[in-house]
Order: sequence, then structure tokens, then C-alpha cells
Amino acid sequence: MAKGKGYFGLGTLVSIILCIFLGPLLGIIQRIMDKKIVAALLRFFLGWNLIWFLDLIWLIIKGDIFKIINC
Repeated sequence: MAKGKGYFGLGTLVSIILCIFLGPLLGIIQRIMDKKIVAALLRFFLGWNLIWFLDLIWLIIKGDIFKIINC
């Protein structure tokens, strides 16, 4: 859905700040908005620890959220 980088196309710096506080929740919402239900389910079950950390690192390095799968 969002063509920009990070969560909801908000940009890298804002997305890093949001990731620190709301990363797991925003990751699930972002993947649902992208119509990637399987990826949203993976984030729901794994995103509270491992994927949240990878999201934060990926946002700092690449400026976009971490995507395990694209379906």
C-alpha cells in the first residue's frame, strides 16, 4: 500500500522511533494493509521478539521494514 519507506510510508526516522515503542503491532498492521496475510500471521507469532529486533536493525540500515516473505 505505502510506496514510501518504513511504516506506512512515514520515512526512516519516524519509523525508527515508532519501531522502538510499537514495532510488533505496527508491523502486523503494515503487512495486513499490504494484503500479505501469511506475513502478518508470522509477525503475530514471531514478531514480539525476533522480528521486532530485525525490523529495528533493518530500518536503521536499509530504511524499510524487514520482510520475511512476500505473500
